[in-house]
Amino acid sequence: MTDKNETTQTKRKIVLPADAQLDRLIHDPSSEILVAVAADQRLTEDLALALLNRRDLPGEVLQELNRNTSVARLQKVRLAVAAHPRTPRHVSLPLLRALRTFELMHLALLPALAADVKRAAEEVLITKLASVSSGERLSLAKQASGRIAAALLTHKEERILQAALLNPRMTEAHIVKALKAEAGTELLAPAVARHQKWLPRMEVKAALLGNRHTPFARVVQIAAELPLRALKDVLHNARLAPNVKGYLREVLAKRAGGGIS
Repeated sequence: MTDKNETTQTKRKIVLPADAQLDRLIHDPSSEILVAVAADQRLTEDLALALLNRRDLPGEVLQELNRNTSVARLQKVRLAVAAHPRTPRHVSLPLLRALRTFELMHLALLPALAADVKRAAEEVLITKLASVSSGERLSLAKQASGRIAAALLTHKEERILQAALLNPRMTEAHIVKALKAEAGTELLAPAVARHQKWLPRMEVKAALLGNRHTPFARVVQIAAELPLRALKDVLHNARLAPNVKGYLREVLAKRAGGGIS
C-alpha cells in the first residue's frame, strides 16, 4: 500500500551540473529537468525565450522562470511569460503592470490567452491611456481590441475618435454604451450621427435619439425611421432635452393617430 505522505511530499529539485548544456536541455521532455533549467542562473535571454516557445511547459516551469533573477526582469521574457497560455494566474496577472503600452495591446489580442488575462491586460492599458502620447492613442484606436478602442470613443481629438469608430473590432454594443453614458460625447454623437457604418443600426439610432449632443436635424430623421415602440422607450427612459422630448411626443401622437407603427 502506498504511503499517503509520498503523494504530498515536495519533489526534490534537480541541480544541474556545471557542464550542463542548457541549449539542449530546454527541449527535454522531463518536467523536473525543465524546472531545473528555468531556475538556472546561467540562463540567457535567448535560451529563456526559446524555452518559452514550448507550448507544453508545466506551470511550475513558468513559475520558476519568473523567479529566476538572471532573466525575470528582461522585458522580452516578462512579455513571453505573461503571454504563455499555461502561465499560472498568480504569475501572469502581476506581470501586466510591468508591460508597455503595445505589449498590453498584443496580449489583449492573443487568441490563445485566457479571457480573464486578456481582460486584465485591457484594464491595465485603459488606466494608462491618459499618460500615453497622442500618436500612441491613435495607433491603439486603430489596432487595439474593441474594449480599448471603446475607451477612446470619448476622446477630445477628432482623429482618434474617428479611428476608434473604424476599428475592425469595434462593436455596436460599445458605441451604444458610450452614447447612453453620455459623458464626453460632445464629439461622438455628431460623429456617429453621420457615420455610414453605424448610423443605420437600430440600437445606435435609439441611443443617438436619447443623447443630448445629437444634432436636432438628425433627431428628426431618426424619429421618422424608428418604430413606435422604440420611440416610446427613448421617451420614457432617456434624459432628453426639452425640445427633443416635445418633438418626440408630437411624432408619437401623429403616428399613433395615423395608425403607423
